Amino acid sequence: MNWEQLLSLKRFGDTEPRWRKNQDETRLGFEVDYDRIVFSNAFRSLQDKTQVVPLSKTDFVHTRLTHSLEVSVVARSLGRIVGKALLEKHPTLTQKGFKVNDFGAIVAAAALAHDIGNPPFGHAGEKAIGDYFNSGNGKHFKPLLSDKEWQDLIDFEGNANGFKILTQNSIGSEGGLRMSYATLGAFIKYPKESLPKKPTAHVADKKYGIFQSEVPFFTELANHLGLNDANEKSKKYHRHPLAFLVEAADDICYTIIDFEDGINLGLIEEEYALEYLINLVRDSIDTKKYYALPNKSSRLSYLRALAIGALINEAALQFLAHESAILKGDFNLALLDKCKYEAQINDILKLSVAKIYKSKEVLEKEISGYRVIADLLDCFSNAATHKLEKSETDYDALLLQVVPDYFTEKIINPYQTLISISGFIASLSDSQALLLHKKIKGYLI
Repeated sequence: MNWEQLLSLKRFGDTEPRWRKNQDETRLGFEVDYDRIVFSNAFRSLQDKTQVVPLSKTDFVHTRLTHSLEVSVVARSLGRIVGKALLEKHPTLTQKGFKVNDFGAIVAAAALAHDIGNPPFGHAGEKAIGDYFNSGNGKHFKPLLSDKEWQDLIDFEGNANGFKILTQNSIGSEGGLRMSYATLGAFIKYPKESLPKKPTAHVADKKYGIFQSEVPFFTELANHLGLNDANEKSKKYHRHPLAFLVEAADDICYTIIDFEDGINLGLIEEEYALEYLINLVRDSIDTKKYYALPNKSSRLSYLRALAIGALINEAALQFLAHESAILKGDFNLALLDKCKYEAQINDILKLSVAKIYKSKEVLEKEISGYRVIADLLDCFSNAATHKLEKSETDYDALLLQVVPDYFTEKIINPYQTLISISGFIASLSDSQALLLHKKIKGYLI
């Protein structure tokens, strides 16, 4: 892989190349990507989607929206730090017109969108969609689909759904948001299809990132960026180097910010938690300043800022130290996996899992979310397949009038129908899903 190719400004449908030197410096193409995400409906819905605690009524708790904004800020800093070093190391990039802020803009935009495909109710929402098809009422659809199509459904993945949202064609909107290829490449953490499912030690193989419906465009995108097809048969490519920075920004934020949410919710004892953060920032903490702060809230904010700053610098150092291996596709870890703060990060994550992610409040709401998603999928999947089979009832027609046109226009074959309806359910916010569930159950009549 080479940086000039990886930093492509090309967009879907372009017939002429876009050169960096010809860009309007007042609004760069990579910055346009960020703007388009901000104004998209899918991004706006994140304001009412779970980050840690579903349907929390507490102002302290982050939603997917606030989480995504924070990840993008961290990612921008990471991109600029790395970009400065890369431009010094590769002077031809400067000659081509690339600047430090380009790297920050690409990584910030990809990070802003990193959760855009996640269903309501957090990661439980992904599992609920998969379980509906794998072991719920949706399993009767299996004979209608190929193995790869079926795997997309039973292992429904928010990352793949995010790529679909950003790129899918719809009437009057060819190419989705028409983002630059560089930003799309940085967005794809898992550049592979759902099958073959052969987990390896490589971080990019943890999950998959492409539905069957997006394979043709993904292949064109990956080849254009030079992601070096590692397996032509499975359409598995190497990860775009800047995707490592997007991943690191996300890892930093959920490690520190989710932990902070747990403290603010009273799920983690404050004094106990502060010690965990102090262990992470011992090299940079100004103890005199820390103990002069007037209250625990101020001390927590101070430690949070120090921790995020320390992890940003460490992630950037790891990236630059391994740049050559990353460009060859040989680096198989997340940037923070083997960093000098590994032990402290793991301590925080273990406590977060025990006290936050598996807390009674979270588990009870996830259980409810499972039922809501299963019921919604049952109604809308059957209505859509009845329409496809031309056996649509009056009730089916009423249900489908609730679904936006850009989902129903995909009712053209069993796979496109089911993946589109799953996408519709995934597009709902937590509150929308609950309200729609009440309506189809007749509770509002």
